[in-house]
Amino acid sequence: MNYEALFEQFSTGEISAMLGALVGLVFGIFAQQSRFCLRAACVEFWRGQTGAKFAIWLLAFGAAMLATQYFIETGAVDVKQIRQLNNVGSMSGAIIGGLLFGAGMVLAGGCASRLLVLSATGNMRTMVAGLVVTIVAQASLRGGLSPLREEISSWWLVDAESRGFADWLPPYGGLMLGAVFLLVALWFAQRHNVNKWWRFAAMMTGLSVALGWWLTSWHAANSFDIVQVKSVSFTGSSADTLMGLINQPHLPLSFDVGLVPGVFLGSLLAALVTREFKWQKFTEDSGFTRFFVGASLMGFGGMLAGGCAVGAGVTGGVVLVITAWVALFSMWIGAGFTDWLVDRKADEAKAAAANAVQETAKPLPQFAKAPYLVRSN
Repeated sequence: MNYEALFEQFSTGEISAMLGALVGLVFGIFAQQSRFCLRAACVEFWRGQTGAKFAIWLLAFGAAMLATQYFIETGAVDVKQIRQLNNVGSMSGAIIGGLLFGAGMVLAGGCASRLLVLSATGNMRTMVAGLVVTIVAQASLRGGLSPLREEISSWWLVDAESRGFADWLPPYGGLMLGAVFLLVALWFAQRHNVNKWWRFAAMMTGLSVALGWWLTSWHAANSFDIVQVKSVSFTGSSADTLMGLINQPHLPLSFDVGLVPGVFLGSLLAALVTREFKWQKFTEDSGFTRFFVGASLMGFGGMLAGGCAVGAGVTGGVVLVITAWVALFSMWIGAGFTDWLVDRKADEAKAAAANAVQETAKPLPQFAKAPYLVRSN
């Protein structure tokens, strides 16, 4: 097919932004509808209550991996153009950043992508938290926190030849691994009675990640300019978009610049159509300190780990980047420990107090209510 007219009519940046907006729109609609959230999946898993939330996350991950690996096997996505597989990576950054990000998403009530999706549904708490994530991420990338990030990242480096593990697998190993993940996810979904719409929406969320890899690869192969092959990610994308809006009168167009507004718009449309839009603000129970601390940990941890729960955990994981898998595993560990330390103990204490109140409020046995019988002689 001849794409010359398209490339003559629009600049490289404009096409990249349109592709990002399309991918973001798909992700936003179906992430909102499926309730896709790594934080929710982690809490379910570590509390031994693995159910619908874990199944939804696994469905998205499995669909993303299967489709992306199919594109790689058919040559639609060239792994030689994927930056994560061809540059030096940081294992120390993946571990420490992943732990911090996992802790932060438990405190803030969701990962970076979930905060963006929820903010479009009227949740002001997550909007504020998302802005804090973005500001801290920018400070970690180019500002006052960048020396600390660079120092931690330098502790344990992994060269480009060792950063991917596709060569460790048999032929079509990535494709088979994706199929296994998806089949296991479908089994979980069936076992826990996840409704069919949520299953479909979860898989579409994952397919949007594969769509990003495919569209940017197509653009790179047909453009006369250098185009970065990438897919869905939020920490760095949100930081660059916000700082561009603040510092420059004309925002340079790119995939990321289209992605973030696309996700917001997609989630907003889905919430409005399904009547799930609802204004929510900070209350005495929700507080602010917890959201602020969690968002700050996510902003720094995401930049240190090389991406957020989606950017590193899913987008990087499905192309078999070893540092992405380490970061994702560390996020699960950090989330589980923080939930146990902060929330689970408090929830157990509340449950125990509620049970004690219920026991106290129980009516006395009937014999205890009866008047004493006095035996007469």
